[in-house]
Parts: sequence; structure tokens; C-alpha cells
Amino acid sequence: MSRNNGSKKPVGFATHVTAGGIAGACEALTCQPLDTIKVRMQLSRSGRVPGTKPRGFFATGAYIVRRETPLALYKGLGAVLSGIVPKMSIRFASFEAYKSYLADPETGKTSMGNIFIAGLGAGTTEAVAVVTPMEVVKIRLQAQQHSLADPLETPRYRNAGHAVYTIIREEGFSTLYRGVSLTALRQATNQGANFTVYQEAKKFAQRMQPGVEELPSYQTMMIGLLSGAAGPLSNAPIDTIKTRLQKATATPGTSALSRIMTIAKDMWMQEGVRSFYKGLTPRILRVAPGQSVVFAVYERVSGIIERMQPSTGGDAYSE
Repeated sequence: MSRNNGSKKPVGFATHVTAGGIAGACEALTCQPLDTIKVRMQLSRSGRVPGTKPRGFFATGAYIVRRETPLALYKGLGAVLSGIVPKMSIRFASFEAYKSYLADPETGKTSMGNIFIAGLGAGTTEAVAVVTPMEVVKIRLQAQQHSLADPLETPRYRNAGHAVYTIIREEGFSTLYRGVSLTALRQATNQGANFTVYQEAKKFAQRMQPGVEELPSYQTMMIGLLSGAAGPLSNAPIDTIKTRLQKATATPGTSALSRIMTIAKDMWMQEGVRSFYKGLTPRILRVAPGQSVVFAVYERVSGIIERMQPSTGGDAYSE
């Protein structure tokens, strides 16, 4: 994400917000069906009966299309779009803020370890600010197994706005932040791995092509694909427990920790260790291409904005 051309202004906060928001919208429109399949697989209890197997990725997708029409794969898209633009804006802007703060004051460079820490901070920031309430609403919408082709089959939540209203009215505002600790942990490890792998892989690609000032989009997409797979591989059990916690309705008198422990215990006793990795395949298929799109669009949009700025002789987005 560096552009050390020595002729542009340093990339400003507004550039990170704008480029990140556009990149997030493109990712959501491209990858939402994969996320819906992932959530259904994580919530599924198929395979609990001895001698039966859990429904796989393609079987889950085909079941949704057959039972609920192809549009059902985009359930929760409204919640995602309303949250992903600020999420990506916060992610890139906060990552740059933390990265700049952790940079060596003499060289302006940020070490790999500090890039990881900046990624942890960015993931935690976006989780608390946007991701947790967005995912509670999204998961409630995606969990509804009603057919969009049958007008008589009325869902509990009609859309994202109605879901927010119903959840707050029936379960309280705090329900929107159910699972915030797990979400923060997941997002922190995601972005720590994501940004570290992306920036290190990009540096390597630039060293291999010393005459290339800016990597072509296909290379940025390949690097984003690689970095996007790192997070899900590192925290799949956290994501599965979080999904089940956020889907469940509130139980009076029980703490968040006790609910997490109960869910984990039930999964272990009733479904086995493999249940913690349910939905890993669609999650990787969702997140990795998503990050590929995000980084490619982000680099392209921020590059366009930079080229529109007057020359100053400083570095832009230096690493």
C-alpha cells in the first residue's frame, strides 16, 4: 500500500475513509452469498444423528436456493451494506493511525511486529464501533429460513431496520452488542494477520520487481487473496461460537461468559471438535476473495485520489 514516488502528498484521513468505504461496498455486493451459506452452516445442527453427515457447502447453498429462492443468498445484505462502508473506513483509517504512531520516529518505518499490533488495534476498533451490532442484525436475518417466493410466509424480521427496532424493543439495546468480546477477538486476529501478510507480501513483490512503481491490480488481488485466508484459519472456533451466541435470544440472569461456555460445551459434547470449524470453507471462500476485492479497489481508488492531489515531494502511504 506504499507509493513512494516522492511526488505526492501523504495520503490523508479522508482518502483512507473514502477508499475504504468504496472497497467495502464492492466486497459486500460480490461476496454476500458466501457469507449467508457460512452462517447457515455454523447454525446447522445437521450431522448430530449418528450415521449422518453435516450438510456441506454446496448442499447448503442448493438447499437455500431450492427452499427460499436465489435471492435468499442475499439475506442480510442491507445490514451489511449499512455497516461495511463505515467498517472499512474505520479499518483503514485506524490502521494507518496506529501504524503511524508505532513507526520508528527516525526512519518512519513500521516493523512487522508493530504492523501486526496496528492490525490488532484496527480490528478491535471496528468491532466495537460497527461490526458487532451489524453482525447481530445480519445473523438474525440470515438465520430466517422463509421462502421469499411465498408472500404468506412472513419472517419475524422484515429488513435490517425492522430487525434493529424489534431487537431493541424486545431484548434491549445491549443485545446489539452481544458477543462483542468474541467479535473483537476475531476481528483483531483477523486484521493483525491480514495487514501483516498483505504488507509483507507486497514488499516482497515490490523487491522482485524493482522497476515497478505501483503493483498491477491482479497482483494486488492475489496478495489480498492470500492475506484474506490467514484470519479465518487462525480463529475459526471463535467465529462459530460467536455466530451461535449472536443468533440466540437473551437468557435473563446469565452472563456473557457463561453463555459462551455453555455453547462451547454443548458443541463439544453433542457435535464434536469438528463443529468448531463448521463454515470454515465458505468463510475462507467469502473472506479471501473479499479481501482480494477490498485491497484491489482500495489501492485503485486511493491511487486515483493521490494523482488528483498537487505534488509536494513527500512520501505517500510510506511503509
